[in-house]
Amino acid sequence: MTQQPPRAAPRNRTIAVFGAYGHTGRFVVAELRKRGWIPILCGRDADKLRTFGVSYPDLQSRVAEIEDSQSLDRAFSGAAAVINCAGPFLDTAPAVLEAALRARVHYFDVAAEQGAAVDVFQRFSSRAREAGVVVVPAMGFYGGLGDLLATAAKAYWTEMDEIQIAVALDSWLPTRGTRLTGQRNTARRLVVTNNRLEPLGDPPPTRKWDFPAPFTSQSVVALPLSEIITMSRHLRSPEIHAYMNLQPLSDLRDPETPPPTAADESGRSAQTFLFDVVVRRGNQRRRAVARGRDIYAITAPIVVEAATRVAAGPSENAGAFAPGEIFDARDFLDSLCPDHMQVEFL
Repeated sequence: MTQQPPRAAPRNRTIAVFGAYGHTGRFVVAELRKRGWIPILCGRDADKLRTFGVSYPDLQSRVAEIEDSQSLDRAFSGAAAVINCAGPFLDTAPAVLEAALRARVHYFDVAAEQGAAVDVFQRFSSRAREAGVVVVPAMGFYGGLGDLLATAAKAYWTEMDEIQIAVALDSWLPTRGTRLTGQRNTARRLVVTNNRLEPLGDPPPTRKWDFPAPFTSQSVVALPLSEIITMSRHLRSPEIHAYMNLQPLSDLRDPETPPPTAADESGRSAQTFLFDVVVRRGNQRRRAVARGRDIYAITAPIVVEAATRVAAGPSENAGAFAPGEIFDARDFLDSLCPDHMQVEFL
């Protein structure tokens, strides 16, 4: 086998992080630094940005408002890519993405909102191709991880009869951003049924799901998030459905549930997750399972891995893509293991 020459280091190792001082943004900044990339700290709140920037005196901090296109242009100037961590993404994604296209830099976000992902694909796919940049929405725990697991699980299958995913959390201590997104995101959720994106039933269906250990059998309720949109872009299946166990949703609905707190020096909480994906073709089933800690913290290595792979360039791709559409799913997941999570195929 001919040995491939090592990839040259990218000339521009600068990535703008919009919402850098937010809960997820902080993990993203730390992950970029750990990998030797240079974050530009960006955000809407000057005071929060200034306070956060004290911990990073060697980094640039740039205030940017989504209502002020010139401030966004200044914020992203000189970057190779933008990672948008500032929700609600229904509000921030259009403005931040417009600025990324003007600057001709790659764009990634971590949106769980289906509407935000739909909007990116519908409005910006052709414009991203024209600008010669890569756009990947929903590149986080919700959206990206499920899409990659399903893509990897199907292997060489080109068509499936059904894709079902279920998320189990031992708890859910929501961030302020999660609460704001829930208030903003009131649209009816979508699933793929009969080869079409259709509204979820009301009330949403419930069922039992046999999770692997340590969660085992639990009641779940349909909770489709942005992975439904990303998977429907490139995975040929007439039925795509998503569920979650009930305990974390009870936490989320309780206004007294506190935000997450750090349980170790990395800032991760003690929350544990299990992401279970089952793909079926006829009587054959394939399963991919991911286990780890802290759904907010795990989003950072997922989106940073994506952004740095693309920013390291050059890339022949341009346009808006689902995660499993642009990346080799198995290789991508392998890159996250075992440092950030564990993945197995059953």
